[in-house]
Amino acid sequence: MTELVEHRQLFIGGEWVEPLGTEVIEVVSPHTEQVIGRVPHASEADVDRAVAVARQAFDDGPWPRMPLDERIEVITRIKDAFAVRYEEIARVVSSQNGTPYTSSVMVQALAAMMVWEAAITTARAFPYEERRDGALGKLLVRREPVGVVAAVVPWNVPQFTAAAKLAPALLAGCPAILKVSPETPLDAYVLAGIVSEAGLPQGVLSILPADREVSEYLVGHPGVDKVSFTGSVAAGKRVMEVAARNLTRVTLELGGKSAAIILPDADLESTVAGIVPFAWMINGQACVAQTRILVPRSRYDEISEAFAAAAGALKVGDPLDPATEVGPLVARRQQQRSLDYIRIGQEEGAKILTGGGRPAGLDSGWYVEPTLFGDVDNSMRVAREEIFGPVICLLPYGDEAEAVKIANDSEYGLSGSVWTADVEHGIEIARQVRTGTYSVNTFSLDMLGPFGGYKNSGVGREFGPEGYGEYFEHKMIHLPAGYEPAAGEGE
Repeated sequence: MTELVEHRQLFIGGEWVEPLGTEVIEVVSPHTEQVIGRVPHASEADVDRAVAVARQAFDDGPWPRMPLDERIEVITRIKDAFAVRYEEIARVVSSQNGTPYTSSVMVQALAAMMVWEAAITTARAFPYEERRDGALGKLLVRREPVGVVAAVVPWNVPQFTAAAKLAPALLAGCPAILKVSPETPLDAYVLAGIVSEAGLPQGVLSILPADREVSEYLVGHPGVDKVSFTGSVAAGKRVMEVAARNLTRVTLELGGKSAAIILPDADLESTVAGIVPFAWMINGQACVAQTRILVPRSRYDEISEAFAAAAGALKVGDPLDPATEVGPLVARRQQQRSLDYIRIGQEEGAKILTGGGRPAGLDSGWYVEPTLFGDVDNSMRVAREEIFGPVICLLPYGDEAEAVKIANDSEYGLSGSVWTADVEHGIEIARQVRTGTYSVNTFSLDMLGPFGGYKNSGVGREFGPEGYGEYFEHKMIHLPAGYEPAAGEGE
């Protein structure tokens, strides 16, 4: 039996303190359905305390005024700790949300390290100050840290999404309050230990496990200058609504229903091998998952048979077993949601090609078989709504124009891919699909480029200079006529 992990304190402003509330979060294993951890549930009073120390750190503390190179030294120590503790982080995350350990090493741990590293690279090259010729004279344009940041992250990739927000915020000079999901608070304590050892000044980072009500209180707090949120569309709309009361800046990374377009000339073996891991990634609980696979009618039978065989061969089981490829869903509600959509898909006329229920022999745990629907029409709910489970749809199309139309016929626009023997032609397809990230003959999320969505998939960007810029305000300084800077000034 897994040893119970119990934490009794909160990490506020870099210090371990007693919680001001009495509620406790119980962490339940999605594999055994047994309690594996307990942590304090942060209260609104704890939020007030975290905001107060962050406000003090921004208004009067050394962090925003520290030379960039000194901030980079601290962030580098955080990044380096991930390289040392990646196996521990992967195991802790997998135990909470069911990600298969073998993929968790990369997706949950090393990918987070890469985010910290990429943010450092971006920060070094960022134009913090520049001189311009204005219409009425010389200008000095500055980018200054936005202020106190509330970072609200989900349970599916908790360390990756935390890094996507904390790394740019901290490098920009912004203190941050990380609100973590009640499903996955245990890895946040590992992160707290890492940042504590890295030497962040007092007040610069707080980590609060809490539910939606406390999240809303944090988002609406007048002491917060910027909110960065990752989660569902419904929750994102609520975040924007609450933040608008104080005109708080927001970045929202929301849902997806991404389409992988297979062109008639695509190599079948490499295409199936390339799509399957990213259709069922994190057990289907990924916003960027390729959940709609668009297949030419001329090759529909052979392609559908190949995908059904690949999906049916995926090993389902204990997420901590290195051989597991698909683990349990994070909670019973997510399991029921997937089973409900499987029923809905059948009622709408879609055909189950593989899967469709609970895996045999797994009597405990929130498991759903890797499920593939065929003969799906894009008007069906299973093709339009984000299921966030291991349920994938095959949609036949006639010509290329129809494929692009189907891909774009969605309220989402987060990710997507195209598979073809002609890369240049694939790029042309990529230009036509309205989505924030796209891949040709691969699936990738590069941390040095902008990541985010069109339409209901979000507002703003993460990663690269575009994402880093979200943590700055822009200031224009008018310079007097005839002024010239001293040699070397402003360079």
